[in-house]
Amino acid sequence: MVQILPSILASDFARLGEQVRLVESAGIEMLHVDIMDGHFVPNLTFGPPVVESLRRVTKLQLDHHLMIEDPDFFAPLFIKAGATSVSVHYEVCRHLHRTLQLIRGEGAKAGVVINPATPVWFLCDVLEVVDYVLVMSVNPGFGGQEFIPHSVEKVRQLDRYRKEKDLRFAIEIDGGISEHNVAEVVGAGVDWIVAGTSVFHAPDPVAAIHEMQQRANEAYRETWRFAPQAPVPAPTSMRM
Repeated sequence: MVQILPSILASDFARLGEQVRLVESAGIEMLHVDIMDGHFVPNLTFGPPVVESLRRVTKLQLDHHLMIEDPDFFAPLFIKAGATSVSVHYEVCRHLHRTLQLIRGEGAKAGVVINPATPVWFLCDVLEVVDYVLVMSVNPGFGGQEFIPHSVEKVRQLDRYRKEKDLRFAIEIDGGISEHNVAEVVGAGVDWIVAGTSVFHAPDPVAAIHEMQQRANEAYRETWRFAPQAPVPAPTSMRM
């Protein structure tokens, strides 16, 4: 089933624990945590101590998106702090295969991220070793941006590739996702949907999650009604 991942980047940091418990009550299984270093992207967010605090207040899986220039150094620190899945950018990893192995070796699921200007085919040599691929549907660094329509075609390309090669990586999307386009991206093949502003800035975040989940589920059932093979399962956590 499709997963909705509220992104805490859009939450009220002064009430972070309260906000996490609120979205947890909506029945979600994963939270999305954006890590920015002020170098790869022009913004700063969280360090390992914040992740440690999150881990103390929730048992949800913590999906970490590392928008940083030195993922080999920081990934183990965030995994130790409580990350259950970690994705790194193709654009910064000189030795991507080794970095993915490092993440798995530390006990987390390993993902790779591509920016809007990065073609899907750049990932062909690592798709057999990743647990998930994150398609950025906005330029990374800030929340609340407008969805880039071409991202849907990139999802379709990834979905075709995993079907042709019988692979089991999940497809995640992040940026500009709301109740208005969630069905379209699920229909293209998305498994994990990151939602920040559309959840935490809504009048009722729980209702917003339920609405997105309902539309995602309907699109999922329609997509797989006549599918020739079983859907790709969302990877389960290796840590709690």
